[in-house]
Formats: sequence, C-alpha cells, structure tokens
Amino acid sequence: MDKKVLCDMAISATNKAYSPYSNCKVGAALLSADGQVFTGCNIENASFSPTICAERTAFAKAVSEGVTKFSAIAIAAKKDGKLSTFTPCGVCRQVMSEFCSDDFTVLVVTGEDKFQEYTLSELLPASFKLD
Repeated sequence: MDKKVLCDMAISATNKAYSPYSNCKVGAALLSADGQVFTGCNIENASFSPTICAERTAFAKAVSEGVTKFSAIAIAAKKDGKLSTFTPCGVCRQVMSEFCSDDFTVLVVTGEDKFQEYTLSELLPASFKLD
C-alpha cells in the first residue's frame, strides 16, 4: 500500500477520536502483512488512566479479528483542529514490539502530504521481549 494513502487514512481516523479533555485527536492506520488496514482513534476518559491511544485501538481491533502480523502503521494527530506531530507513546511502542519486528515501519504525519518514517527499533531500542 502507498505510504501516503496509509497516512491519509490515519488523518481521517482523527475525526472519530473522543478527546474532550486534551482536545488532541489522534488517528492510526495499521497495515497488516496481508494488506488489511485497521484504523483506530484515541478514546479519553475523565480519570485518564483508562484512556486508550489510537495505535493500541488499531492493534486491538486487528488482534480481535485474528490478525497478528503487521508491516506498517501511520499515526496522525490534530491539536485544536490543526495537524501536529506526535510520535507513539512508550506504551504503544511496547505493544508494537509484541507483534512487530524491529524493522516494522512507523509513519508519523508531520503535515499535509508529509510524514517522517521510522523503524520500530529506532523508536524503541533494546525493547523488552520474552524471547
């Protein structure tokens, strides 16, 4: 799949975010190894701890459908209605490491038609794994 298309899907997913406390809407588009795309958005909660990030929402949707092999994720964020650059939080990076190889592609939207590309190992060096 074209990386820009995946990024556009992440931007679109921001529109479904529930973020009344931070007003920061995050969307993710997770590409499985077999070409399926699972989108997710952040879902906030008044007590903050139960808040779930867009990336983990996308992974939960995919895994709940039996999909556990992935090739890329795009992440987009809007703060006060404008595109902002947000890299995945530490918890999301750890979840990615559970299902993805070190060379898994992470696309972070930086503006209209612009993104920064990382590998998971660049974002999470020396990750914690049981194997």
